[in-house]
Amino acid sequence: MSTPPGALYLIPNTLDFGTDAAAGPIDDVLPASVLRTAARLTHWVAENAKTTRAFLKRVDRVVPLVQPLQTLAIVELPRPAKGAHGGAVDLAPLLDPARQGLDIGLISEAGLPGVADPGATLVQAAHAAGIKVIALAGPSSLVLALAASGLNGQSFAFVGYLPVDASVRAARIRELEALSRRAGQTQLMIETPYRNETLLGALLANLQPATRVSVSCGLTLPSGFTRTDDVRGWKARPIRLPADVPVVFSMLAG
Repeated sequence: MSTPPGALYLIPNTLDFGTDAAAGPIDDVLPASVLRTAARLTHWVAENAKTTRAFLKRVDRVVPLVQPLQTLAIVELPRPAKGAHGGAVDLAPLLDPARQGLDIGLISEAGLPGVADPGATLVQAAHAAGIKVIALAGPSSLVLALAASGLNGQSFAFVGYLPVDASVRAARIRELEALSRRAGQTQLMIETPYRNETLLGALLANLQPATRVSVSCGLTLPSGFTRTDDVRGWKARPIRLPADVPVVFSMLAG
């Protein structure tokens, strides 16, 4: 009798990247069921193996791992090939443990794998192979920022990173504002933390005065905050954003 295949578990990570000294215990952020599942998994596919080991050390303090950390199989997702001639990466071998009846954990550096993070291609491969995919509940910075913003949560879009070039970025901001106004749709975006200030400045310089901008900084951290105001209010009461903490920016045209 053949062994039934294992499942691919999408394991949420915390949003602190494991580096914030003020971060609370992991069980303040992740449900107990997630910690129990993570503790029993012996095979992992990770965005980053180092941060996954740090995550599992934190799990082990609450729910002991089923076997020593150094014996767990942790492989990294292949990076997409750069350039026009880069072919698709074959992810099927990463699912071999599931074919042998073992459950696999998929994890990114923060938040939910496959949502503004790598992992969707492995999930596609699992579906194609008939391997069950199970997403577990945990923090998503995009959803938390949207909920805390007070902007339109019925229609929204995540547009990722904006262009680095200043003139191209300005044109993209105006394009997104026009779309937001036309559709009544909240636009969410992120930036590399050291460019947080640059993006906020670009938004305030290119958006109309009545457009509302929301900044969610350090979500789930004790020092985290969300502020929403129109462009006029932001210019009248400016703040400085940290250069080492992730921020989600949201915008809704007035």
